[in-house]
Amino acid sequence: MYAVTADFKNEELLADACETLASARTIVNDFTHLMPASQRRTLVGIAQLIMLGELALNRVLDNLEIPSSQTSA
Repeated sequence: MYAVTADFKNEELLADACETLASARTIVNDFTHLMPASQRRTLVGIAQLIMLGELALNRVLDNLEIPSSQTSA
């Protein structure tokens, strides 16, 4: 079972969310080619929304300050 417990660091949770969104985008893109044109446009729109979420999460990860105890390792 997948569980998000309190001991996970924010960076780990954000990185996992980015990977999950990347996987979802890949799945949607794979299905896009199997659909008729009208549904394909909808799936492309969904893939773009997922990508925007990925971009936002990646920006948050880039903006996070790493504590000095982790940078010395």
